[in-house]
Amino acid sequence: MKHAEIHSQQQRENPEPQEGTNPMPWFVIVMTALLLGFGVLYIARSAIVNAPALGDGRSTAELQGTTFAAVGTAVDGGAVYASRCVACHQASGAGLPGVFPPLAGSEWVTGKETTLVALVLHGASGALTVKGNTYNGAMPSFGAQLQDAELAAVLTHIRSQWGNRAASVTADTVATVRKETAARTEPFKGDAELMPLK
Repeated sequence: MKHAEIHSQQQRENPEPQEGTNPMPWFVIVMTALLLGFGVLYIARSAIVNAPALGDGRSTAELQGTTFAAVGTAVDGGAVYASRCVACHQASGAGLPGVFPPLAGSEWVTGKETTLVALVLHGASGALTVKGNTYNGAMPSFGAQLQDAELAAVLTHIRSQWGNRAASVTADTVATVRKETAARTEPFKGDAELMPLK
């Protein structure tokens, strides 16, 4: 019986690797177990009262859900805007033509602050006129999602950006409007309900 000819290209190939019975070196297994054990002990021994400087800078009050105003922590309105509003109203505040209204130069933004607070607290649906253009969409309510200090910070932010020059909004103002409109259970019906508040 004739043996198959082995070509020179085949002779240059390395043999197929074999794992054997113990593919992972013992020191890797030991190191993994030690790291896992350290992580479990570290988390188990950590307490919520550790100094904020040791973590991400949040105080105990923030971690326990105390309001920002109560602990005197300044809220970054720009950060709230970036996380909650930018998808619709855009980073430029120009909105999306025909879909989402602009905040830059908007009479709703620079107008009566209590109307703006109510609008953001409860949202709006239906036809809303902004800068002479009608937008027929829906804005979600943020009353249940944001605290008074957060709402005040984001409203102050949009009232001072993109050429807007309006007074800042305080957490007390937001709290007052929240209390006055607490009975409201649905969004404002666009111009029909918001124009009288303007």
